[in-house]
Amino acid sequence: MNFNGFHHIGLWVKDTQKSFDFYTKGLGGKVTFSFPMGDSGKTIYLVDLGGNAVVEIIPRGNGEEETNAHWAHIAIRTDDARAAYDLAMKAGAVSQTAPQDMNLGTMPVTNAFVLGPDHEVIEFFQVR
Repeated sequence: MNFNGFHHIGLWVKDTQKSFDFYTKGLGGKVTFSFPMGDSGKTIYLVDLGGNAVVEIIPRGNGEEETNAHWAHIAIRTDDARAAYDLAMKAGAVSQTAPQDMNLGTMPVTNAFVLGPDHEVIEFFQVR
């Protein structure tokens, strides 16, 4: 199992269109993937700013109030999300979501989420 840098950083946003325009039109980012946010009718976007800097724009989905945007999680790119999850659990992480295979739109992935020592959310992200 190898780690290969960050895959993306997830950003919870209050105003999806405003954030989308900022990261695409304002900063020149390119949408690499988009996929539905469950049954909410909202869309999540992965915006590549270049140099392996990818921001995942995540709309608030369940009526949550958000006064300011904040980073939701970091996603560490790996070639084996299951092994990374196991390694983190052995190191004392708390499981948030066990490894799962899924398709995010047209992107087949295996991912898992853990909480680090200060309850930071870490996603292990493997594109299959």
